[in-house]
Amino acid sequence: MNFRPHRYQQIALDKIISTPRVGLFLDMGLGKTVVTLTAIDELIYNCYEIEKVLVIAPLRVAEDTWSRECEKWDHLRHLRISKILGTPSQRRNALLKDADIYIINRENAWDFDMVVIDELSSFKSSKSQRFKALKKYITLSKRVVGLTGTPAPNGLIDLWSQIYLLDSGERLGRTVSGYRE
Repeated sequence: MNFRPHRYQQIALDKIISTPRVGLFLDMGLGKTVVTLTAIDELIYNCYEIEKVLVIAPLRVAEDTWSRECEKWDHLRHLRISKILGTPSQRRNALLKDADIYIINRENAWDFDMVVIDELSSFKSSKSQRFKALKKYITLSKRVVGLTGTPAPNGLIDLWSQIYLLDSGERLGRTVSGYRE
């Protein structure tokens, strides 16, 4: 299938390419994944800015969505995906594969040039182990993209940890208590 981005998708694509740390808050079905994959393709093969990308996603999304999107769109079929899922041995082998994009579920994180957090809202609690684990490693990546259709489902306090993963506290403060104040 040929991808012809809508105006809002082109704006989002340009923003991902021009902004090292960005959140893409679009409703379900509006093309967050294809826009992000197109930006990844551009950043790897045209801009030569990144070499490997980590996608952190819920298990079901990690197993299926990203690879299905690459197969669906003509301009993305060349992207090589490795899913870091399964037993410890299977995960190690997947990590050793030569790929453009490595996909894991939310409970693991490593050092990559670019990190995409699919369902950024699943990191809304600053007290959760998954937030604390990712917070340690996210600053090592040159680029971070957070994807969600529901950034603040239970209120504005839920925004702090999500935005912190994108900008290390630049916009909403370095601590959640400072943000509350």
